[in-house]
Amino acid sequence: MAPRCWRWWPWSSWTRTRLPPSRSIQNFGQHFSTQEQNPQICVVGSGPAGFYTAQHLLKHHSRAHVDVYEKQLVPFGLVRFGVAPDHPEVKNVINTFTQTARSDRCAFYGNVEVGRDVTVRELRDAYHAVVLSYGAEDHQALEIPGEELPGVFSARAFVGWYNGLPENRELAPDLSCDTAVILGQGNVALDVARILLTPPDHLEKTDITEAALGALRQSRVKTVWIVGRRGPLQVAFTIKELREMIQLPGTRPMLDPVDFLGLQDRIGEAARPRKRLMELLLRTATEKPGVEEAARRASASRAWGLRFFRSPQQVLPSPDGRRVAGIRLAVTRLEGIGEATRAVPTGDVEDLPCGLVLSSVGYKSRPIDPSVPFDPKLGVIPNVEGRVVDVPGLYCSGWVKRGPTGVITTTMTDSFLTSQMLLQDLKAGHLPSGPRPGSAAIKALLDSRGVWPVSFSDWEKLDAEEVSRGQASGKPREKLLDPQEMLRLLGH
Repeated sequence: MAPRCWRWWPWSSWTRTRLPPSRSIQNFGQHFSTQEQNPQICVVGSGPAGFYTAQHLLKHHSRAHVDVYEKQLVPFGLVRFGVAPDHPEVKNVINTFTQTARSDRCAFYGNVEVGRDVTVRELRDAYHAVVLSYGAEDHQALEIPGEELPGVFSARAFVGWYNGLPENRELAPDLSCDTAVILGQGNVALDVARILLTPPDHLEKTDITEAALGALRQSRVKTVWIVGRRGPLQVAFTIKELREMIQLPGTRPMLDPVDFLGLQDRIGEAARPRKRLMELLLRTATEKPGVEEAARRASASRAWGLRFFRSPQQVLPSPDGRRVAGIRLAVTRLEGIGEATRAVPTGDVEDLPCGLVLSSVGYKSRPIDPSVPFDPKLGVIPNVEGRVVDVPGLYCSGWVKRGPTGVITTTMTDSFLTSQMLLQDLKAGHLPSGPRPGSAAIKALLDSRGVWPVSFSDWEKLDAEEVSRGQASGKPREKLLDPQEMLRLLGH
């Protein structure tokens, strides 16, 4: 299930990884007692954390059966709804997840919202173990005056809009303004800036929704400011995303060399990935471009810039009070060193005119069910290595376990470790003994409540329909946006 980006989340860093030798995964499947030879396990959420958890359980226990429950009608979470449409290579992991879902020991149940259609308690009664992997479905609020004005959106909703998340299909952002401001300096912020500024004809052959593509064709946004509370050393985006922005056709970067004074002396202390990122930022900000690059920038009709040491204080309304006209930023300075560095206001403020504000300051998990402990401050389920505190047989993986940070390899490793803990508990006899009814009990409950689950073969029919609709315009797919239309196509 979703939060992208993710992203928050730099989802472009999908790779395979190995666990450190000290945490290597054992093949537990051969060592279980007779009563635990056929464990029924359920996973809540079908994003990367959910599918990696299922994949590992199936691989390392030869007779385990895993059911995956998902509140959307379609699987894959942020891979489908968070990854930018111009990053199709990142979505290739869907092929791996599809192989997992097609296993005769795995079943997918979409259109089932745990906490509403079925409770976690009911799942725990039906399965030997339950893993919560439902991600971060909310966004961090700015909590400043004017946040509710038309023209202010969360980056999460904006990403959902152009990626076809049903709940965001009616977003209809007004792109008739000249300047947009994105608050936050992570990969999601750069994704959003890139989509706003990419020539629409470069997006025509992607799986961006037709509605979003139409709006971007009419867009009058020429300038995008990407604003952060701290300085260049604290940016949260990665070098791949920065390089894409610098090379974006028809645009030029705007970086103030003053923001980078003294940075050269401090770059040497950074780890290699951060060092390379800082060197690219520094070159872009301070070095004179070559003749060809200078000509490219001079002819650019659009621009983007990074504004550092600025913290949002208030969204400013238009004279009639009916929409956003700008944002008031507190000028900040840094206190502390290393990870403890924080931005504190200097007392100065500046107003930045704009007609669109996108908040990209983080994703947030929600509590799923009153029976599940939840830490609202950290936005995670309290756990020890994936074991939910004080609830035997209940586990968590992914962002709801550790918070909305890290790349896909982090999520994969994290999910594998949760699976390892579950299998260790199974082997040690810590989980319920005897048979459990699994999906048979849950399907009966859902049927009595008028809930119609969507199977993976149902999804494959929807998938074929999307691909067919996309072929007409040379796109990989045209996503279905309306859940009711999806259900009609499936004959329900």
